[in-house]
Amino acid sequence: MAQQAEQALVERWRDILALHARTQCELDRALHGHGLCASDFEVLDVLAGCRTPKGMPSYRVQEISERVHLSQSALSRLIARLEKEGLVERGMCSEDRRGVKVCLTAKGRALHGEVLPVQRAVLARMLTDD
Repeated sequence: MAQQAEQALVERWRDILALHARTQCELDRALHGHGLCASDFEVLDVLAGCRTPKGMPSYRVQEISERVHLSQSALSRLIARLEKEGLVERGMCSEDRRGVKVCLTAKGRALHGEVLPVQRAVLARMLTDD
């Protein structure tokens, strides 16, 4: 009985991984026409959801990394690419001179608004039980 429960748990885990992989591929495919991949969009989406009481909304790179589940080095490369494309800006963190803050540019905010319905439609299609 314990072995059956363990096997069911393993199968459930593999189902989750397969759903994640299929959804990630669908997101990449849908966002490709907009010049983005799923990870790019996730960073833009996190930054677009940032609300601060004053000034330009921004997150530290470490805060973004915790929300998008990328390694610090992979995220740094992604942010550098988004910055080169004019979608985000990086600046020094005033609270900690070693930290780097990232915020959306007007171009990044506009692109996020354009592709948000595309991303949400893929999520609805892939993750909603019918």
